[in-house]
Order: sequence, then structure tokens, then C-alpha cells
Amino acid sequence: MKVLAPIAAVLSLSLLAAAAQAQDPVHHGRALAKKFCAECHAIGKTGKSPHEDAPPFRRLGQLIDLDNFPKRVMIHGLSSNHPDMPQFDMSTRDAVALRNYLRTIQD
Repeated sequence: MKVLAPIAAVLSLSLLAAAAQAQDPVHHGRALAKKFCAECHAIGKTGKSPHEDAPPFRRLGQLIDLDNFPKRVMIHGLSSNHPDMPQFDMSTRDAVALRNYLRTIQD
């Protein structure tokens, strides 16, 4: 039993840390960017986009109004005029989280 107590404590702390990260909108926004966007866009503060026509996310604030980003996504979806850009539908929570992440990496 004495051996199981430390293991249970570590497991509990790990679960709490995972729950806290899931509630953090910036962390959630980065996870969304990594999952859905990193194949084409540079999603961090540095680096080149894998797709030559995809703007790095750190410069999106120069191209779009980040304040209106969640509302725009809710009305129009996440899309671009570029033919390689797929159409994405996002929840309001996801759009706000992605916007919050984008704000942390802008040049």
C-alpha cells in the first residue's frame, strides 16, 4: 500500500495538470493550430511556413483583425481565397482560443 500512495499522488497531479491545460485558452488555441494548421503554416514565433503561400501565424495580426476573428469565423468559417486552404468550422470556444494564442505570437 505504501508503494501505491506515491504513484496515486503522481497520477492525480498529472490529471490535474492536464485538466488545467485543457482549460487554458492559449494552450487550447496552440493545440488547435498544431493539429489543423501546422501542415501549411508556421504556428510559432519563428520559422518558415511549410507551404510557401501560407503566411506565418505570427504575422496574421497584420493581415486580419484579431479582435473580430472569432465573430468572423462564426459567420464565415475559417477559410481563405487561396485554393489550397481548406474550409474549417469551429466552435466559438475554439475560435476564441485560437485568437488568444495568435495574440501571444504576433511580431
